[in-house]
Amino acid sequence: MNSHWEFSRVKKLSGTISVPADKSITHRAIMFSSIANGVSRIENYLASADCKSTIDAFSNMGVLIIPEGNTLIIHGHGLRSLSVPIGQINAGNSGTTVRLLCGILAGQNFSTKIIGDTSLSKRPMGRIMKPLSEMGAVFSPKGNSHLPFTITGSEKLKAINYKSLISSAQVKSCVLLAGLYANGVTTFSEPIKSRDHTERMLKARGAKLKVDGNTVSIKKTNELKAMNMIVPGDISSAAFFIVAGLIVPNSKITLKNVGINPTRDGIIEILKNMGAKIILQNKRDVCREPVADILVENSKLKAVEFGSEIIPRLVDEIPILALAATQANGQTKIYGAQELRVKESDRIKTIASELTKMGADIKETENGLIINGPTKLKGAKVESYNDHRIAMMLSIASLIAESQTQINDVLCVDTSYAKFLSDFGSIKGA
Repeated sequence: MNSHWEFSRVKKLSGTISVPADKSITHRAIMFSSIANGVSRIENYLASADCKSTIDAFSNMGVLIIPEGNTLIIHGHGLRSLSVPIGQINAGNSGTTVRLLCGILAGQNFSTKIIGDTSLSKRPMGRIMKPLSEMGAVFSPKGNSHLPFTITGSEKLKAINYKSLISSAQVKSCVLLAGLYANGVTTFSEPIKSRDHTERMLKARGAKLKVDGNTVSIKKTNELKAMNMIVPGDISSAAFFIVAGLIVPNSKITLKNVGINPTRDGIIEILKNMGAKIILQNKRDVCREPVADILVENSKLKAVEFGSEIIPRLVDEIPILALAATQANGQTKIYGAQELRVKESDRIKTIASELTKMGADIKETENGLIINGPTKLKGAKVESYNDHRIAMMLSIASLIAESQTQINDVLCVDTSYAKFLSDFGSIKGA
């Protein structure tokens, strides 16, 4: 694959896509199976660069993980069965890998050095270091809040009652995983409920866990059960083609087997508020996760305002929602989204800068964006900043832009959606 893509405007999109498996659920399925007792089968897992970082981390700690087609077979031997890794663990570009892994490592009786790529090494890790340090884990070097670092676990972790200032599924999951090993009841509270895959999956595996609104409590657990599961399609990946179907004239697209977890479906709510024609078909539950097929048709969109109360339910979808807003009638305001500044790129900055190059009327604020629409987009040379969601958003923008668009540094797309280019071509060529 080239390090850049070139695309031009299209007249319509049509077809059916099965989007990749959910990245968040795949990470968790690998981790929880690795510390469960017995053999777990994970069907339809996401074989992306980020998830490979998680697979490699647990393989390095002695877990037998066997890929068979689109299934992972994982031989777990219990909560304390991990062995000292050979050398260091490389989390690559994956924030989920390092943050959730640290929750598990906090309960082990060895030290682990974790490194990451340039982008991950800039992302804040103090948010997990603080609660884990209170529980008894030790981080070195002291005073460092970024990768690389070494975490030394303890067999005598203390339960804590932790009130997080931010809503973050990664921080919540990290604390709950450490809580599996801690004496007593560990409680985590956050301002707004973040995605709840960890709670659903740990409960299914036998963890003593209770949910009360935005607060989750977990008791020390002796074992997690092995289980088989099917990973649903990732709504964060589906989001790009949902918006493509809405903004490209005469388009009609179906996205199959997409997870519609209520802590993740904010994009559907916002787009429907904008006037989007979106129909959820064949709703069902798959391994405790709600799933549906999503039918999307070209729609006339209107501007909306949304902020901190819904951001945790759509934080990864803001780049593509910003593109939708450039085609909506009126002024869209997004606020309370400061978490975007510490993603793979400063997404508030990169969304504004790259869409401006394409002719959008978009301004960044300290914690969000103001977008006036509709505007006609034009082709330009744009940058992904090595951020997969920015690269994919710009690819969708090219479909409605006059003249050709060149998107640089697109290899990053493999972190979440390795078959993006082929899916993109399948509906574009229809």
